[in-house]
Amino acid sequence: MLGIAASIGYQLTASSASTASVTLSSPSLSTGHRGPLGEADGAVPDGTTVFDAWIPGLANLDPDLVAALRRAATAAAHDGVAFRVDSGWRSPGYQARLREEAVEKYGSEEEASRWVATPDTSAHVSGEAIDIGGSDAAAWLSERGAAYGLCQVYANEPWHYELRPEARAGGCPSMYADAAHDPRTRQ
Repeated sequence: MLGIAASIGYQLTASSASTASVTLSSPSLSTGHRGPLGEADGAVPDGTTVFDAWIPGLANLDPDLVAALRRAATAAAHDGVAFRVDSGWRSPGYQARLREEAVEKYGSEEEASRWVATPDTSAHVSGEAIDIGGSDAAAWLSERGAAYGLCQVYANEPWHYELRPEARAGGCPSMYADAAHDPRTRQ
């Protein structure tokens, strides 16, 4: 999450070994939720793995997605690759803040939509997407994820994975160039 949050203007701060919060660089956003976003909103602490079931960012994910991720992470560990969770499930408020910050950073709704979906269309809010950290983990999933039904969905986001069970038999479907090209994110 640190890389993603930083790329759109957030700072991740750890308040203890087991909690994290996200603070906006601009307090003028109008989501109605003030103050830092914490684990209850979906922020994940540094070092979170797919096995940290008690963290809401994982606990609120689709159980089939989590099971596939755990199978893949176990296999990847045999290859010396560790999966780090940067982001999983997000509350609608958290997603709204990410979207507003992206609009501020990129200058328009249209450009922001390439990187951040709205709360109503985000696969993170519905618990159907995870962002995996570490370039080695993303590369491992890119090469072997289909065997677990895990597919990169957006060409511009090598960290973003969703469950596609049919990929186990036929491989992952073609990626969208970015979130703006995904029909699920259009309102």
